[in-house]
Amino acid sequence: MTMTGKERAELRSECNRLKPTMHIGHEGITGPVLAALDDALRTRELVKIQLNKSVEVSAKSAANDLAKRVKAEVIQVIGRTTTLYRHNPELKRKKGDAPPWR
Repeated sequence: MTMTGKERAELRSECNRLKPTMHIGHEGITGPVLAALDDALRTRELVKIQLNKSVEVSAKSAANDLAKRVKAEVIQVIGRTTTLYRHNPELKRKKGDAPPWR
């Protein structure tokens, strides 16, 4: 399922309020990083990730690699920060509730 431009724009506006949930250090994208990211996406859906300056890949390629490996969508990449989104239909939602990432 591909997102519409409007959905992506709405999520991008939400990204401004978020603080990074995860930091990826000099070891880069490891199994534990992917497991933690998968768990964060399952519970929050929208996750902001900060790449350490010592990570050897560009933020854009890291974002695309992470998104592909955890079946998420890249919402935005700014500097060394990226935000990924993956909808979780199992999260309980009530009308009027704040989204799970707030």
